[in-house]
Amino acid sequence: MKTFNIAFFASHGGSNMQAILDAIKDGRLKSNPAVLITNNSKSGACEKAAAFGLLVYHVSSVTHPDDNERAKFIIEILEKFKIDLIVLAGYMKKLPSEVIARMNGRVLNIHPALLPKFGGEGMYGINVHKAVIEAGNKISGATVHLVESEYDRGRILLQKEVVVLADDSPETLAERVLKAEHKLYPNVIELLEKEEIIT
Repeated sequence: MKTFNIAFFASHGGSNMQAILDAIKDGRLKSNPAVLITNNSKSGACEKAAAFGLLVYHVSSVTHPDDNERAKFIIEILEKFKIDLIVLAGYMKKLPSEVIARMNGRVLNIHPALLPKFGGEGMYGINVHKAVIEAGNKISGATVHLVESEYDRGRILLQKEVVVLADDSPETLAERVLKAEHKLYPNVIELLEKEEIIT
């Protein structure tokens, strides 16, 4: 059984982070949630992290206008907390390449579609669900994958399918896919702990 010191990165509501924190609180997951890094100090994720007792760092172009300094500060935080797994949970900024290189295959992201379909730059949030419906797809879902320097191109670890209903709007589909994400993300971390998935 492996355990991880986890750094969450989130920009908005942080509901996927909360699903993982709930699984840790319930004892299903054994890993240690160490810190939240956010580019939005007013995000719901900050409130959720604080309620759980996590330290929160606001790191953005406001706090660090220089890209190199921002990347350096993020790495300092990762080293301070001995982070060995980054979990992107609705983080709306591209992770610096230096951070991805340092973590060496230990950065996870969740995407609200079945990659490799409907991925890449601009494919986030409601845009994804609009594209799925416009394409006439009958199945969508969620994907947890490793993060590389190119958007949504890292190795797929696990997916969960969601049926697209005939009367779905992008909003109704988004709601059901998000519920699937909340089950999928903790499941992937559990499989990583059990070494049934190897990054």
